[in-house]
Amino acid sequence: MEAARVPGEPSSRSLPSRGWRVAATVVLGRLRRGAFAFLGDTGRLSIFLGTAVARIPRRPFRPIEAVVQLEFLGARSVGVVVLSAVFTGLVLALQGYYVLVRFGSENLVGSLVALSLIRELAPVLTALMVTARAGSATAATIGNMAITEQIDALMALAVDPVQYLVVPRLLASVVALPILTALFSLAGIGAAYFFGVSVLGLDGLAFMANVRSSVEWKDVAVGLCKALVFGVLIAWIATFRGYHTTGGAKGVGRSTSRTVVESAVLVLCGDYVVTALFF
Repeated sequence: MEAARVPGEPSSRSLPSRGWRVAATVVLGRLRRGAFAFLGDTGRLSIFLGTAVARIPRRPFRPIEAVVQLEFLGARSVGVVVLSAVFTGLVLALQGYYVLVRFGSENLVGSLVALSLIRELAPVLTALMVTARAGSATAATIGNMAITEQIDALMALAVDPVQYLVVPRLLASVVALPILTALFSLAGIGAAYFFGVSVLGLDGLAFMANVRSSVEWKDVAVGLCKALVFGVLIAWIATFRGYHTTGGAKGVGRSTSRTVVESAVLVLCGDYVVTALFF
C-alpha cells in the first residue's frame, strides 16, 4: 500500500518542477548580475576615457613623458611588427598564388596582398602585437603602482595621476599605431614582392603595377583610421585596468590578462564597425 502523505509535505511529482524553477532562478540571477556588472564596467570605462581626454589640454604638459611612452609603445614594437608583417606577406603571396593560378590570374597576387594588408590585416595584426607587447606591460606597470600606493602618493603630492600616467600613454598610442600600421603594410608588401618574384616566378613590374592600380587613397585612409581607433582602445583598456587594480600580485595578473583579452576583442569588433561604416 502507498504510504499516506503528510499534509503540507510536497509530493514526489512536484520535486522535478521545483528543481527546474530553482535552476532557472539561479541562471537568471547570474545573467542579471553579469549584465549589471557589464553596464557598470562600461560606465566606468566611459567616465575614465572622458576624464583622460579632458586632461589633455590642461597644464602642465608632459612632452618628455609622452616621448618616453612613444619610444616604449612605438620604437620597441618595430621588431615584432616587421617580423609579423614579413611572414604575413609571405603567407598571403603563397596562398593567393595557389588560388589565382587556377584561373590564370596569378599576376593579381600583388592586388590581393596589398588590399588585404592595407584594409584589414595590417591595422588588426599591428594592434594585436602592440597589445600583447606593450598593452600588457602598461597594465602591469600601472597596476603595480596602484597596489603599492604610488598613485596615492602622486595625489598626496598634488599630481593628477590621470594626467601623469594616462594622458602620455594615450597620446603615444594614438601616434604610434598609425605609423606601425603603415610600416606593417610596407614590410608585408615588400616581402610578398620579393617572394613572388624570386620563388614564384611572378613578373615584378606587373606585381607593382597591380598594387598601384588597385590601391586607392580611401583604402589607405581607412587602414590608418582603424589604427587610430585601435590605438585609443589599447591605451584606454590598459590604463583603466592598471589604474583600478586591487588584490596584490594576483590582482596585477588578473588586470594584465583582462587587458589582453578585452583589447583583442574590442579590436576585432572595432574592425568590423569601421569596415561597415566606410565600405
